[in-house]
Amino acid sequence: MARRLMQLRGTLAPVVLAVVLPLTVLTACSEDREPVATPSASPTPPPVDDPAKLTLGVWGSPAEVTAYGEVVRMYNASTDAADVTLASWPDDASMTAALEAGQPVPDVFLVSRGDMEQLRADDRVSPVDNYLDARAVDLGDEYSRQALEAFSADGRLLCMPYGVSPKVIFYNTDLVDFPRMEATGLEVPTSKDHRSWSMEQFVTAATFATTIRPGVKGFAIEPSLKGLAPFVLAAGGRIADDADEPSALAFSDDDTRDALETLLPILRTPEISLAPDELGNGTILGRFKRGRLGMMVGDRSLVPELRAVPNLRWDVMPIPSIDGAATIGDYTALCISRESERREDAADLMVGLASEALLEPVAATGHLVPVNQKVALSDDFLQRTQQPLHAQVFVNSVRSMEILPFTHEWPALEAAAAAPLRQLFAAGPTVDIDAITEQVDAAAETVLQPGS
Repeated sequence: MARRLMQLRGTLAPVVLAVVLPLTVLTACSEDREPVATPSASPTPPPVDDPAKLTLGVWGSPAEVTAYGEVVRMYNASTDAADVTLASWPDDASMTAALEAGQPVPDVFLVSRGDMEQLRADDRVSPVDNYLDARAVDLGDEYSRQALEAFSADGRLLCMPYGVSPKVIFYNTDLVDFPRMEATGLEVPTSKDHRSWSMEQFVTAATFATTIRPGVKGFAIEPSLKGLAPFVLAAGGRIADDADEPSALAFSDDDTRDALETLLPILRTPEISLAPDELGNGTILGRFKRGRLGMMVGDRSLVPELRAVPNLRWDVMPIPSIDGAATIGDYTALCISRESERREDAADLMVGLASEALLEPVAATGHLVPVNQKVALSDDFLQRTQQPLHAQVFVNSVRSMEILPFTHEWPALEAAAAAPLRQLFAAGPTVDIDAITEQVDAAAETVLQPGS
């Protein structure tokens, strides 16, 4: 803690002191005037008469909220220019509901990319690019272009990218035992850092997992749009009709149908794939935690929960490549409220929160994949002494990540497409893919273009 606080003071000093201390302007003296003695530097800054009372709004698990509380204490200890208090919610939907109900908007708050459209429409955020320029913050080296574009509009950066959550494969290393598989002559991923593997290797791993314990299934995929999406993309299919300005789903697109022709025989193989009706009242995660499932899809938020399961040994791999590498995911960002009366101080807080010193405590909880590449590749995130052994898979997967469209409409899209999608998973080898994918797109149209 002491080391981090020292780092924090060094990191924030240029930002905070630029606001707290008045600039000393030295003018040239004329030849006939007496030289003016330069005052000696004060060892400590003068006290702040009007420290900013700021609120930081976040959402997350209890462990994450606790980490944000530590971050707030560290920030407050580093400066007299601001006094920050924490407001928290269990998830982004709860925070959004609270703000829509009239609760004051925090000066700085965490948002998911899906909430940006509405926040922008309601004019609730103050673009951050000018604040970053004024503080000489260069995002070019440590932030991906995709992350910056995710929170940009009309040539402005609306919020500062903070976290990212790509979907990856979680696998039970007792069931999917690559060294043991290789020793028996089976094909396994060759890259030492788990950078990629093929669909054939994925199926081999799933099949091997079923031979280790009776009643084990090799893998499970949710029969949903989001569950299918990373595999459809990896197989060369599309989710929406237009990547830049989507207006409809594209499951009946020829490329997507070809992708499903490749995927469905695998997804419907009863010997290795867990069928939806086999779960009963359980969950895919619950079955994985009990050691009854070889592989599942998830994101970084599952890490602390899985670490807490006794005797469960697991690791991560990227989504298997078919036509190419692909996955889905989303971003979070830090925004400055347009309603804040102390936006300059709020900007100092935002920059501080995105600094390495203040990202470390949140990354250390295991939930967050930092957008900041320097932190994402640090020991605070990779946590090499804990599961998963190959945490860099999360970082590598961001490069091939696609953000799903229609964020606000997505729950309604899932509900509308649920019935035909279950047919895809449950039907036999003679399933009419053309007819079912047309049903999926037609169901989506009732949500995206009602009354058309």
